[in-house]
Amino acid sequence: MSTSNPTFGAPLLPYFPFQSDYLNINHGSFGGYPIKVRDALREYQRQTDAKPDDFIRYRLPGLIDKSRAAVAELINADVGNVVLIPNATTGVNTVLRNLVYNPGDKIVYLGTTYGACEKAVMHIVDTCIPAGAVEAIKVEVEYPVTSKEILRRFEDAISQKGVRIALFDTVSSLPALRLPYENMISLCKKYHVLSLIDGAHAVGAIELDMQRLDPDFFISNLHKWLYTPRSCAVFHVAARSQHLIKTSLPTSHGYRPEERPGRLRVSNPLPTSSKTGFVELFGYVGTMDYTPYLCIPEAIKFRKEVCGGEQKLLQYITTLAKQGGNLVANILGTELLGDEDQRRSPMVMVRLPLKFTADELQQGKQHLLLEEIERTISEKYRTFVPLIYHGGHAYGRLSGQVYLTLEDFEKAGQILAKACKEFEQKSKL
Repeated sequence: MSTSNPTFGAPLLPYFPFQSDYLNINHGSFGGYPIKVRDALREYQRQTDAKPDDFIRYRLPGLIDKSRAAVAELINADVGNVVLIPNATTGVNTVLRNLVYNPGDKIVYLGTTYGACEKAVMHIVDTCIPAGAVEAIKVEVEYPVTSKEILRRFEDAISQKGVRIALFDTVSSLPALRLPYENMISLCKKYHVLSLIDGAHAVGAIELDMQRLDPDFFISNLHKWLYTPRSCAVFHVAARSQHLIKTSLPTSHGYRPEERPGRLRVSNPLPTSSKTGFVELFGYVGTMDYTPYLCIPEAIKFRKEVCGGEQKLLQYITTLAKQGGNLVANILGTELLGDEDQRRSPMVMVRLPLKFTADELQQGKQHLLLEEIERTISEKYRTFVPLIYHGGHAYGRLSGQVYLTLEDFEKAGQILAKACKEFEQKSKL
């Protein structure tokens, strides 16, 4: 295969370890990685098992630094601002739980924020003392809505007195639409509000430049779109904001306790390091499998040598999502959610021809019914499509990827059409 003119779609499918009869059109949830990357993972695991102390104590730190440097170059970041963590949820929690809140502080987040991250905000609100000392401000976002209107609502929220930090996505999960995050970062700077970017669907899915964006905190899963094994994410903290991150989660060897009169000095079993305190915090956070972190260079190498580089890869998966989404919408007789700008990502939301009764909607049963349809699709049709009820309609999320083709989207559309028809017939019984 020519690296200068790569062929996407079916020719790339054998590079991935998917079961032959399985259609992986939901790359956005748990990702997927090439066999070559899996081989690298297994080799690092073999080396760990062969000489555990030697590998973990002496080789692991240098290999992690190599991976940090690789992802920093990819997103145009200073390597001193980059560390590795298991997933985006861990990163969001790390930031929110490191901040020291004062009575009257407010946390702003969007209505489309990932559920686990919204609950992290709620936990901060619920546990701050005294009760009610910290407030959460939820910016309602229900599509169809323009990015201009989202920015207006966001600015109204963060311009309020006491707003400490704002949490928002690059591309939200469900519904999967691109937010005007560049302008939102700028607004945070205007109002002196910390910006916390949940970029779970960012690295490997859209172009990024940390030097240009310059958020306070940015987290992105790498196991979703960059082809690293699970679990692996990048945590980028601007140098100006690193003093706010006192500890990793869980707190581990890198933590430096404050010196206070009468406090005994805490021993540190880690060897002396020239790294910054921020980088040391996340170098070793307890015994776990760090080998997915070490596969970042191999994943980037695959994207360059087999897929022809980031620009060609991103163009293919984004165009495929756009064209494939239109194809599925035609099959279903429906339409896509969001405008052209909001759909600039490798995921697409297609409305389903489903109707729920007034009683079902009143009792909130539509969510359970959609979960039943999801499971039916998984068990009967050998694929999975995340379904969501949003703005009065049901939608399915489909992902474009290098191993997929328009024919795969057509197949997914036919599966969704059958599943919706089966639901209608069943509801009439």
